[in-house]
Amino acid sequence: MPFVDRLPQVSCQRPLFCGILANTVLSTIPGISGAGPTPEATLLTPVLDAELIVQGAITSRPARPNTPTGCPTPASITRAMMVLTGINPLFINAGLMNRPTVPCLDTGGSPGNDPRSGDAVPAAEVLFRNGAWIGTFLSSYTDLLVLGECVPGGTTTALCVMRALGYPAAVSSSFVENPTAKKEEIAERVLARLRVSGALGPLDVVRMAGDPMMPVAAGIATSYLGTLLLAGGTQMLAVAAVVRALGRDPPAIVTTCYVRDDPTAGICETAAGIGVSISYVDPGFGDISHAGLARYCIGEVKEGMGAGGAMLLAYLLGHTPEAIRGAIITTVASYH
Repeated sequence: MPFVDRLPQVSCQRPLFCGILANTVLSTIPGISGAGPTPEATLLTPVLDAELIVQGAITSRPARPNTPTGCPTPASITRAMMVLTGINPLFINAGLMNRPTVPCLDTGGSPGNDPRSGDAVPAAEVLFRNGAWIGTFLSSYTDLLVLGECVPGGTTTALCVMRALGYPAAVSSSFVENPTAKKEEIAERVLARLRVSGALGPLDVVRMAGDPMMPVAAGIATSYLGTLLLAGGTQMLAVAAVVRALGRDPPAIVTTCYVRDDPTAGICETAAGIGVSISYVDPGFGDISHAGLARYCIGEVKEGMGAGGAMLLAYLLGHTPEAIRGAIITTVASYH
């Protein structure tokens, strides 16, 4: 497979990588998220990932940027791409449980609640408006925006939102074995709540079933005037579905081949149903003799913190696949 299966037609002078950070309490349910050494630790992951990308190390607490099996986190890939391209990333706090340790635009959001028992994002409309303001603001300074996210547990909220919007979607997982039964159980309870509420608009669906990243990203998508690429897998499909339900054409998505190859996710079929263009980056981690990175090829981690989009951005700026892989290896080797 080529490095990118479908290359977006993009020319830019002022590119920017931006990551939206948020939490949902669903990540603390045992077995739902692998984005942390324990369920409770997943609440810290967005802050630590942003710290790693900006500073090159996690300094606020003892932590290693690898999974317990030694697989480098996607934030390591994004960090490598920021160093390679010389881009200073921007982060947005959409609703974090813990105070960020790097500079962030703050939307005033709160962590996502459990959608099984009440509204997940009570301020969804406010966050959407604030996202739209950010999109307008960034339009004045950039012409290409690669928008990633870090929301542990977010594939479960993505499942709930896409199902509520009428798509027979499935979602991926950072685990090798996708906990589909647990996600389906949660989604069914959430959808039962929504059915009682009757007909709902897209932001009502996000309010009841989503997470704080979604309305912020959707707001940016409706107002940004340059080229916008949604960098992520099934979580960004949910954003695209919300944008489509708002009556707008969703931006193109870019993710890794490891999400595409997840048989439990069905990302190609869902993207076709939504009507969104999607590109897949294949960094060739199985061919570089790094045991940790090779774990992506067996389905561990797969994607996160806009890693696929960050690699595509480096490629669009003229860096070869060999240079991209070399930068990733150099970055992950520096942790030892």
